[in-house]
Amino acid sequence: MSSQFSLLGTRRFAPFFATQFLGAFNDNLFKNALVVLLTFQAAAWTTLAPEVLTNIAAGIFILPFFLFSATAGQLADKFDKARLARLVKLLEVLIMGVALLGFVSHSLPILLVALFLLGLHSTFFGPVKYAILPQHLRDHELVGGNALVEAGTFVAILLGTLAGGLLAGAAAHPTWVAYAGLLVAALGYLFSRGIPAAPAPVPQLVVGLNPFSETWRNIGFARQNRTVFLSILGISWFWLYGALFLAQFPAYARNVLGGNEASVTLLLAVFTIGVGLGSLLCERLSAGHVEIGLVPFGSIGLTVFGIDLAFASPAQLPLGAPLELTRLLALHASWRVLFDLFALGLFGGFFVVPLYALIQLRSAPEQRARIIAANNILNALFMVCGALAAAGLLSSGVSIAVLFAIAALCNAAVAVYIYSLVPEFMLRFVAWLLVHSVYRLRQQGLENIPAEGGAVLICNHVSFVDPIVIAAACRRPIRFVMDHRIYRQPLIGFVFRHMHAIPIAPAREDASMMEAAFEEVAHALSAGELVAIFPEGRITDTGELYPFRPGVQRIVARTPVPVIPMALQGLWGSFFSRKDGPAMSRPLRRGMFSRICLNIGAPVAPGEATPERLQSLVAGLRGDWR
Repeated sequence: MSSQFSLLGTRRFAPFFATQFLGAFNDNLFKNALVVLLTFQAAAWTTLAPEVLTNIAAGIFILPFFLFSATAGQLADKFDKARLARLVKLLEVLIMGVALLGFVSHSLPILLVALFLLGLHSTFFGPVKYAILPQHLRDHELVGGNALVEAGTFVAILLGTLAGGLLAGAAAHPTWVAYAGLLVAALGYLFSRGIPAAPAPVPQLVVGLNPFSETWRNIGFARQNRTVFLSILGISWFWLYGALFLAQFPAYARNVLGGNEASVTLLLAVFTIGVGLGSLLCERLSAGHVEIGLVPFGSIGLTVFGIDLAFASPAQLPLGAPLELTRLLALHASWRVLFDLFALGLFGGFFVVPLYALIQLRSAPEQRARIIAANNILNALFMVCGALAAAGLLSSGVSIAVLFAIAALCNAAVAVYIYSLVPEFMLRFVAWLLVHSVYRLRQQGLENIPAEGGAVLICNHVSFVDPIVIAAACRRPIRFVMDHRIYRQPLIGFVFRHMHAIPIAPAREDASMMEAAFEEVAHALSAGELVAIFPEGRITDTGELYPFRPGVQRIVARTPVPVIPMALQGLWGSFFSRKDGPAMSRPLRRGMFSRICLNIGAPVAPGEATPERLQSLVAGLRGDWR
């Protein structure tokens, strides 16, 4: 985890991180201070009921996301993002000036205008916030950078919420809220001046001002890449799910747990710490790469612990409610609730961080900010729909605990739907689970696999799970050429079919299938895909290399692409290999939790890819791996 924290010491990340942290802190400081004032001092400001005022405030803050996200995305693609960040921070200083005027003049309309403008500030900073990361970070730093941003955002939300409540309740006069906001905004502007330039990808872009047509156009950009669009839907669902839980904390703490005001803060803090830790752990679990296999892992946790929270919720209030925080923590049931909330946050971090990184990595650079703007619009829409659905269910008599269970079951349904549309998520999860739970994978030479363009990967064949292990090590999708009998196996064949594997048969068995396989390989390589083949033509049953067949030479003669030699070690003699026997005069590694290694050699030119040359390279890569 040290590599991601090292980013905080770099000029290309640290000023931006501080800027976005202070912005999120200020938003929540002012918003929560205003909500507390309207809840406990409503009579001094207006004749409207506190419940109506708090919902109006929430709606006013989120409205700019619908109206101006499309414009914000266009501006972030047209202008330097560092310059935009500074302008947005100057706007924040002016907004806090408006808030100060509202407090001094004791004017609720002016304060609501300031709240609307803060929502506008967040709307314009959102595309900058996520589109600038790929410009300043390397590909292998994206997960760590996003993890820090997500963890920092949730910590800022927590601290801003606490500070806003304390200032609203403890300060002699509410103008102190505006003074604090002015100070934070000024600090944010000073940090923004240190953000390095992030040149505009489309400086000639003509900005359209119609929010409806531009919103639809931005969503259209996102839909051009199915994986990106479904990742956006996944992120939007996460915000709906998380916001639904967070919105119930006050009522849940009081009416279910039997706590006081301090217990609401405790619930928020536990959930926030979980999200922050889950976000930071993503880099360790994904080895610094964008590992979308963590997304299904996160969705499983969100479902399991959402349901468990429903069962852990007390059926009746404890005696003496409302209880002080110390008395509440003395109850055994409270600790199970807190653990579930922490786990929900933890798995939420596993779920959302890889999705943000995936959007940044796979979006076209010239459309990235507008795609992120489309993400912000859908996030806001999902949260509003979730709030309306929750309000409807609660008003119809559904308890908060049952609402949590319904949300968790819906989360499972949404996850299954998304993974059925894009099997890559689940396949990466299977691969990630295999090499992190069943085996311990060490890889060397991963940089030899080209980041783009076609190439043929070759490897020795020692077990039935070789393709899954190789797929787990490589960050690009791979199409494997494999024996048609394995391809048709009921369970493992299902995985390979969804990996778009290419079945092949010997010419003596089915000549037409063999020719069709070579045609498909040529088509895939011409399209810039990676194709992997096991030149031995069979899984070894001795642990030794069998002679390489000339299929690779035929492939690269038709479609000249580099050939990447690889060697797998440690799987022979395991549960997934063909049979027991001596392996290169070394004892069998029969245990399922043993270390395995994938060595990747330098690319070989097509003209040099003879069977003898390739077999010699793979044999050399095996070496003494212990």
